[in-house]
Amino acid sequence: MMEEKRPVTLSIQHLSKVFQGKSEKVVAVDDVSIDVSEGDLFTLLGPSGCGKTTTLRCIAGFEKPTNGRIQFLGRDYTTLPPFRRNIGMVFQSYALFPHMSIFDNVAYGLKMRKIPRREIEERVNRIIHLVGLEATQKRKPSELSGGQQQRIALARALVYEPQLLLLDEPLSNLDAKLRVYMREEIRRIQQSAKVTTVYVTHDQEEALSISDQIAVMSAGKVDQIGSPDEIYENPKTIHVADFIGQANFLTCALEKKDNDSFVLTFPSKEKVWFDRNVKRFSGLDCQNGLLFIRPERLEVTPGLGGTNSLRGKVKRILYLGSQVRYFIEVFQQASPQEVLVDKNRLIKDVKVGGEVTLTFHQDDMGLFPQY
Repeated sequence: MMEEKRPVTLSIQHLSKVFQGKSEKVVAVDDVSIDVSEGDLFTLLGPSGCGKTTTLRCIAGFEKPTNGRIQFLGRDYTTLPPFRRNIGMVFQSYALFPHMSIFDNVAYGLKMRKIPRREIEERVNRIIHLVGLEATQKRKPSELSGGQQQRIALARALVYEPQLLLLDEPLSNLDAKLRVYMREEIRRIQQSAKVTTVYVTHDQEEALSISDQIAVMSAGKVDQIGSPDEIYENPKTIHVADFIGQANFLTCALEKKDNDSFVLTFPSKEKVWFDRNVKRFSGLDCQNGLLFIRPERLEVTPGLGGTNSLRGKVKRILYLGSQVRYFIEVFQQASPQEVLVDKNRLIKDVKVGGEVTLTFHQDDMGLFPQY
């Protein structure tokens, strides 16, 4: 049975934001269009300077768009002041009041809105219970760990019962292990609150692990929108393929043999055949291309031989505990390139300096045009 499609609650159409610099204009966001479905956690993912935070600030009302339109629940938010948007915001820096107790930090916005005292107590107690920090209500922020402070910042944003939650790099100040724990907590809390959420991060693993949908951004534009598995398995551009996870790109020439098959010829003159039904291809008409394949999709066997394979030499082996990474040089006599291969255990008889054969299934590779 197909999952019922949820209605779109946040719609951004052709959004642009241009800042006037000292000598020239800077295009921070360039014709961005995204739709966020009700209850989804939608992530804006990309490197620093790609426009993701500026897009978020436009949604929040902290920046006025140069062009475009923002609608939420059918209402035009494009020029609406922030205090009229019923949006919860969680910042990178937590922004807790150091002199106030945790209870008062969470309750502050409700008091400013003149909510009755009894209702404030009920709502604050309920939301602090949701984030699992009931015992901290009388403490000051300085008495809490970074992860606890982040959960309180989240509670303060949710206590308003916002219709839209915005999170701007909320885990960047935490250590690696705590980040993993907190991203799972944020996902749990977001699903429990059933609040539509837009999340900004540069961390690809973070985005893949918690998102319903991801927009990968670069240079102010959206390169691709899709579910985590779509983004990882079927990248539509070289930038997306390279930015999300590890990727190998091998130079090759593409030649059509007949109506049903093609052949890739590598600098070493080795050839790989495949049929035209290969799933992940972009630019099948190009003559010079880049073969794309994930490190975990390559198979390595000791010795040389086999069809649809490449010969290589093991240059390094990196043991990472749950993963073993092999660095293998291919096209040795022509134009050497290094290939990464990831496995969950050491491969018998594959040693540094040894010759190996690399094989892969056609459904695991993609081709991008080489310009």
